[in-house]
Amino acid sequence: MARMFGTDGVRGLVNKELTCDIAYKLGQAAVVFLGPQIVVGKDTRISGDMLEAAVCAGVMSAGGTALITGVLPTPGIAFLVRELHCDGGVVISASHNPPQYNGIKFFDSQGFKLPDEVEDRIEAFCVAGGLEAGSYDSFELASGDATGISVPIENACDLYIDHAVQSVLSQDTDFNGLHVAIDAGHGASSYTSPEAFRRLGARVTVINDDYNGTDINVGCGSTHLEALEALMSESGADIGVAHDGDADRVMLMTPEGDVIDGDFVAATLARDMSQRGVLPGNTVVSTVMCNLGFMHAMRDAGINVVQTKVGDRYVLEEMRASGYRIGGEQSGHMILLDYNSTGDGLVTATQYLAAALRCEGGLSEAASVMRRFPQTLVNVRVANKHALEGNDAIAQAVHAAEAELGDDGRVLIRPSGTEPLVRVMVEASDQDVAEALASRIATVVEAEIS
Repeated sequence: MARMFGTDGVRGLVNKELTCDIAYKLGQAAVVFLGPQIVVGKDTRISGDMLEAAVCAGVMSAGGTALITGVLPTPGIAFLVRELHCDGGVVISASHNPPQYNGIKFFDSQGFKLPDEVEDRIEAFCVAGGLEAGSYDSFELASGDATGISVPIENACDLYIDHAVQSVLSQDTDFNGLHVAIDAGHGASSYTSPEAFRRLGARVTVINDDYNGTDINVGCGSTHLEALEALMSESGADIGVAHDGDADRVMLMTPEGDVIDGDFVAATLARDMSQRGVLPGNTVVSTVMCNLGFMHAMRDAGINVVQTKVGDRYVLEEMRASGYRIGGEQSGHMILLDYNSTGDGLVTATQYLAAALRCEGGLSEAASVMRRFPQTLVNVRVANKHALEGNDAIAQAVHAAEAELGDDGRVLIRPSGTEPLVRVMVEASDQDVAEALASRIATVVEAEIS
C-alpha cells in the first residue's frame, strides 16, 4: 500500500484519491496529534469548500476549534498558527498541481511541516478508522458541550499582508516609484500579493487575480510564465512576480523577460544578508539541483553553500539543524526563517526587491548577480530505477563526462522520487556540450537498466 503522505502532504484527485472521509479523519488527527486549536485555510480550488467542511467537521468531532481563514496562501496559515498561538494548521491545497487535484498538509504549533514519524502516526490513525473506531490515546468522539466549534478569522488576509509589509518597512525601505506586475495564477495570492505591494508604495498591474475554482494554475502563474512575460511587455513594469496556486513559491522576471529563478533570488538575498552582517555562518542552503552559476557566484562572494537532497523539507531540516536562516530551491521555493517557517512567495518577492534596491546598480545589477550555466535534463524511463546504484557502466559514463567538463560543468544523475525514471542533468558553459553529454549518459542508462 502506498504511503498516504507524499513529499508535501496528502494529495490526489478529489473524490477519487482524496475523499471527504479522508479529510474528516485528517481533521480529527489534527486535534489528536497537534492540539485543540487548529487554523484551517485553503486555496481557490472548487473542491476547497467541500474539503474544508470535512476537515473542520473532523476537528470539531474531536472537540477542537477550527479557526477558518478562508482563501489564504499557505505561508499565511503557517504565520497565523504562530501569531494566534494555535496548536497547528491545516492547509487545503495542491500547490502548483492542476485544479482537479487537491491536498491536505499540516503545520505544527511553530508553523513547521510535520516530520515523517508524525505523518506515519496520523496515517495509521486514519487507516484504523479514526475516532469512530474507538478511543485513541484518551481521545474519543466529542458529544454534548464537549463538541468543538468553528470560528472565522475575518482579518486573516490583512494580518498576513501586514506581516509581509512590516518585514520590508522595518529595513527602512519601501517601493515608492516602482511598477510591479503580478500574475496571481487564479490562486490564493489574488488579494494578498497585490495589496501588499500597494501598501509598500508600488504601482501594481495584476492579472489572473480572479478565480472560478477551475482555473487555478491553468496556463498562468509561476509554472507558466508566458502570461507574465506578455504582461511585462505590455505594462513596462520594473519587475514581474508570478505565484503558484498556494503562493508558497515565486518566480520573478526582468523587463526584458529574463526569468529570475530561485537561484538568482538566493544569490541576491545571501549577498545582501552577508553585507549587512545578518547571514549566520555566512552560509546559504540549496539543493543538489542548484545551477553551477549559483555555486560560482557564492564562491566569488565568499559565501558558503550547503547542498541537500531535492525538496524543501530537506533544505529546512539542514537550516534548523545548523542555525542557518536562508535556503531554497531553483523552483522559487525559498525559506527565510527570519520571517516565516515555510516557503513564502510574497515575503520572498518583497525581500528580493528590498535587497535589489540596496544594490549599487539597483534592480539591473541584482538580476546579473550570477551567470546561469546552460542546464540539460533528460528523463529516462527505466524498469528499475534502483538498479542505478552500483551499475559500473553508468558510473563510467558519468566519470568520463565529468572529466571532460572539469571545473566548467557538472553531472547529476538520480532516480525520480515519484516515477520510474532516472534523471540525468548536465551543466556546462556551452549548451551544445551539455546536451551532448546528457544524451550520451542517457543512452547508457537506457541500455543498462531500461
